[in-house]
This record gives sequence, C-alpha cells and structure tokens, in this order.
Amino acid sequence: MILRARAVLPMSAPVIRDGAVSIAGGRIVAVGRWKDLAGQRRSRTVDLGEVALLPGLINAHCHLDYTLMAGQLPPPKTFPDWLKAITETKAGWTRSDYLRSWRHGAGMLVRTGTTTVADVEAVPSLLPQAWRSTPLRVISLLEMIGIKKERLPRVVLQEALDKAASLGRSQPRIGLSPHAPYSTVPELLRLSAIEARRRRWPICTHLAESAIEFEMFTEARGEMYDWLARSGRDMADCGHGSPVRHAERCGLLHDNLLAAHVNYLARSDAALLGKRSVSVVHCPRSHAYFRHGPFPLQRLLRAGVNLCLGTDSLASVYKTRRQAVELSMFDEMRALADREPTLSPARILALATINGARALGQGGRLGVLAPGAGADLIAVPLPEAGGSIPGRILERTTRVGASMIAGHWALAPGAAEPGTVEHLPRS
Repeated sequence: MILRARAVLPMSAPVIRDGAVSIAGGRIVAVGRWKDLAGQRRSRTVDLGEVALLPGLINAHCHLDYTLMAGQLPPPKTFPDWLKAITETKAGWTRSDYLRSWRHGAGMLVRTGTTTVADVEAVPSLLPQAWRSTPLRVISLLEMIGIKKERLPRVVLQEALDKAASLGRSQPRIGLSPHAPYSTVPELLRLSAIEARRRRWPICTHLAESAIEFEMFTEARGEMYDWLARSGRDMADCGHGSPVRHAERCGLLHDNLLAAHVNYLARSDAALLGKRSVSVVHCPRSHAYFRHGPFPLQRLLRAGVNLCLGTDSLASVYKTRRQAVELSMFDEMRALADREPTLSPARILALATINGARALGQGGRLGVLAPGAGADLIAVPLPEAGGSIPGRILERTTRVGASMIAGHWALAPGAAEPGTVEHLPRS
C-alpha cells in the first residue's frame, strides 16, 4: 500500500510536505513526495489526510507489569523508601494482577505512539501470554536480583537463561536485566555481561540512579550502604569509585548495554560511557518524581553517548488524585523539552526514534522511514498553527490517529482502541 500524509518525517532526512510512504511485505519500499510515488498504480492508497507520518516511537526502558500501580506510591523522602514501598506492594499482587497490568500498559503504549518497547520483566512467567495480547515489538529483559550469599550468581543467571529457553521459538527478542549494581553482586553483573555478549542479547541495568547509590559506591557509607549491609549484602565492592566505574570493573560497559537513568556522574564517567558506546536511557517524568538533581544531559551528549528515552513505570510518575496518567513517550518528550529548552523538537524526536533504535541494535531497521526499514510508523494530527512541524507534533500530540507495526495496523485510522495482532513478524 501507499500511505499519503500532509507531512512525512523520515527522521533520517528532511521533512517531506505532501509526502507518501510505500510499503510491501512489512517493510518500507520508498519514501518521497506524493506526486512522485503516486504512479505505483498497483498499490492501494490510503490518504490519511491532515496528519504527519513519522517512525513509531522506541520506548527504551519500561516496566509494563507495574502499570496499575499508578498513584499508589507517593513520591518518597528517600530512594530506599520507594524500594521498600514497591516491594510491599508487589507482595500483595497475584500473577493475574501483573498480567492485567502488563496488558493495560501495552495498550497505553500503542495508543500513544510506541511501536517498540524494551521491557524489564519482573514476572517472566506471564510471557508469552502477554506477548500474544499486543501488536508491539517487545524486547523482554529478564530481571535478576541477587545479593544473598545463598543465591549463587551462576544459579541466578542460569534460572533466567532456562526461562528464556522455555519460551520457545515464538519468542520476540530476549535480553537480560541484572537489576542494578546495588541489588546484585559483581559476579552476577560480570557473568550476565559475558552471556549477553555471547548470545548477542541486549542487557539493561539501573545505573547511577540516585545520589545515595552514588554515595554508597564512592564513599562506602550512607543510607543505602547501611540498609543493604543490614540486609546481608557483601559491601566489599563499595568505596572504589562511582557506579559507572563499578560497572566498568564488572565488564558491563559495552555497546549492548542499556544504562537506565545515569543521573549522577563522576568527572570522567561520561567520557567512559561514550568510549564504550553505552546507550543511556533517560526517563524525564521518573526523574522529576524522585526529585533527582539536574540530569547531566549536556555532559553525556558532548561525550558522544547515545542518549534515548523511556517511560520507566507508572509506579514512579507523579499523579494527583484526579489526574489520569499514561505510559506515553510524548509526555516524556514534553517533560524533557520543559527542562531542556536548548534541545530542539527535532532533536528530541530523534532521541525517541533513531537513538532508541540504535540502543536496541536496530539502527536503520527501526526508528526511521527509509527503504528497507520495518514498516513501523505512526500518524499524528497536524494542526494548522505556526511553528516547525516537529514542534507542533510535540506540543499537541497526546494519542496517535493511527499506528502500524511491521506493515499491519496496530491502531487503524479512525479506530478508538488498538487491536490485537497475534501473528506479527518480529525481529
């Protein structure tokens, strides 16, 4: 088919007014002006009207199974307070609660323009049932936590690998997620890094997220240090430098690493992340919820770090009693724009498309509208008001008018809700 729109944003090329995208076999065949592509008479044409077509958004860090915790955890006084609160909340949930929450979150993402999500799976037993309920491309990162001496790192890792193997050939892309340096031991990080590289899997960890985590690793003291020491964690890995330096010693810094948050850096950390080709995932609304210090955006960009965006979970997004919140990359982009006025709307859109795809090893295949790329795209209403097209998109978009994944409508033009697509080709 050929999709026609008032504007097309390829992201890898300038905006095309009165543009079109030609699609066949789940991939993009051509992108250009409508008058140049209209001659493909064998193709069915869908005129989407007054919309902008752009690549589907890449959500590089999410926790879908916590979606229905929205508003249940007020912003904490300290980061460990939140960790304790979410642990208590999770203890009262059943598998069906998690599955319902996962599905609800996936539906939100489709309605708000995400087509690919890197999701940290705390309850992998709900897979692949959850996969079948959404048209999203899902990269499932199997979470691992291990600080107890009786839980050997090799055993923790093998359990995750066995779970991945049990998911069968129908699985989407799999990866690993040792939760964070403070919630795992160095050996688990080291073994996970080796195994992920061997299998060419992505790996994700929450890195340098809080000031007290930074204090724990650099100074071997503080509230998190004391709390984890009382919990039986071996604290011998603390006092030797920043969390980023700790990850480097464990062999974790690599081009397949999604380092979530990275809010606190020592002087040379940004340069090290850039040198190792690590992708950093910033979650602006979560950052605001925890009242972290200023995000080191410019330091990371100057160091050449691939910076992308994620939603995190709704358990760490501020919500008033009467306010509805959604998992929305557009909300994340607007939150970033409010805090970083020097970033252009086009640059912010690139963080949620091109950069996200690069972080997931899908550069050139996702996150762009270009020949040979997957036919993952979204249509957003394009108001007449002045200003750049990227600026108008970021300012006005809440939900998308249509969404396509691998050449199939995930949200057809004019549909109110995303459909369920059971047999999408995934890569």
